[in-house]
Amino acid sequence: MSSSKRNRSIEFFDSQFRQQIRRQDYQLNPFETQALSFLKGTVLDLGCGLGNLSLEAGRRGHQVLAVDASRAAVERVNHDAAREGLPVKAVQADISSWSIDQSYDTIVAIGLLMFMRRRQAIRLLDSILEHVRLGGRVVLNVLIQGTTYMEMFDTDDYYLFPPDEIEKHLVGWQILLSRRDTFPAPSGTTKEFITVIAEKPGCRGS
Repeated sequence: MSSSKRNRSIEFFDSQFRQQIRRQDYQLNPFETQALSFLKGTVLDLGCGLGNLSLEAGRRGHQVLAVDASRAAVERVNHDAAREGLPVKAVQADISSWSIDQSYDTIVAIGLLMFMRRRQAIRLLDSILEHVRLGGRVVLNVLIQGTTYMEMFDTDDYYLFPPDEIEKHLVGWQILLSRRDTFPAPSGTTKEFITVIAEKPGCRGS
């Protein structure tokens, strides 16, 4: 896979983030707002974007590692975290080739897993679930089949999930929230999302 092909989605969002930084447009999106009350303990925010959720989590006392491929976004997160003295650190990485190397109380992946092919998306999903501590939580949000807005995707490197696929990977977990949302997009297209928030069974040992 060529570098230019792999970077198309990254470049799409990096450009969008730079525009938002210039406008100082740092509003939480509906999915981030929804996730806030479910966060527990240490947080890994994968595909953090501008870091609005990560920074707000830090303000609420969570220690957060935020990861995104956008240099502009990562710089913004680290700048604001340092200015406010928050326990938030952002790192720049292509998450498709980045490995989770420790466990967290909460792992968030909002609007991320669909930006890779199915095999890679499922492998990352499995890694996310593996690295949530017992009694911890996962926040998952993906575009699903029925989505017709495709401008942000690489030609081949994306995956629109069937609506029930995320929950199938969460057998044995307690589903705290599961909802489907539809949003209008340019040129009469739509974005169809599923959001699932779940708690891993068991209690973390001492």
